[in-house]
Amino acid sequence: MEDELKRVLTYYDLGGPRSGRKVKRFGYSMGSSMIKAIIFDFGRVISAQKPPSLFRRYEKELGLDPGTINSIMFGSGVWQEALVGRKTAEEFWYTIGPELGLETPEKIEAFRRRYQADEAINKDVLELIRGLYGRYKLAVLSNSPPDLSRWLSEWNMLHLFNVVFCSGDEGVVKPEPAAFKMTLDRLGVQPEESVFIDDTDEHVKAARSLGMHGILFTTAHALADELKEILETH
Repeated sequence: MEDELKRVLTYYDLGGPRSGRKVKRFGYSMGSSMIKAIIFDFGRVISAQKPPSLFRRYEKELGLDPGTINSIMFGSGVWQEALVGRKTAEEFWYTIGPELGLETPEKIEAFRRRYQADEAINKDVLELIRGLYGRYKLAVLSNSPPDLSRWLSEWNMLHLFNVVFCSGDEGVVKPEPAAFKMTLDRLGVQPEESVFIDDTDEHVKAARSLGMHGILFTTAHALADELKEILETH
């Protein structure tokens, strides 16, 4: 994987929208029509996918039926309220805690700290982002409770992004067109000048319907190849 990332990042180093020069690479003439902005989802793209074994461990320790924790947490109305900023992340946890079998504020806070500590950066995606930084405008467009920027700051990567669009701060969620249009406006680019990356097919289709280039995220390796192909062509 490391060798593949180096190969792709070498390609990025050859030019970009700020280079002021045309580069011929892989049979394409690359100039004014190049992609100007790349937009990333956060959850399960920049942040790594948690393994199923971890959720099974949570469920066992909480006394929950197997395969139920995600539906309890993220299939709830309170999660949807958090995504549009009607509840803070703290209010979400203290509302959902009893449904997880956490009877006291102390137990809720302990599990919340543990759950968040188990979140990790997808290091290969971060390496791609660092390779793109300074050559393309970069953004995060995420359905997330309020204050995602603080999370990115704690992970020491907020400085890599020109725009952070957090649904909880804006009151608008993907796949609503307004979420994409607001992000594009803040980046100062047209839809066809952007690439949107997300692990949810519905969101990728929504971006494409607006004229953006869309990539359905599976792995960093596959993302590197698909992104390279788009940048070669455009």
